[in-house]
Amino acid sequence: MSQVNVFQAKTEFSKLLARIEDGSEEEIVVARNGKPVARLVRWEGPDIRNRIGIAKGLFRVPEDFDEDNSLIRELFEGGPR
Repeated sequence: MSQVNVFQAKTEFSKLLARIEDGSEEEIVVARNGKPVARLVRWEGPDIRNRIGIAKGLFRVPEDFDEDNSLIRELFEGGPR
């Protein structure tokens, strides 16, 4: 763990992120006037790259899904075409 002041964190943010990403630091503490106020740590949440298709196979489109398209168009466009 290392500690940096707010000014250093602002000017070297990309470098601090790189140190977290490459594993050379597990945690970086940001301090104001010598008092810790925040921690910079590696994100351990779910991988958001796999969100697309997460519900595949859980939803079935009804056969009559497009049945009201002309009515919806009329409502949006202000009358029949």
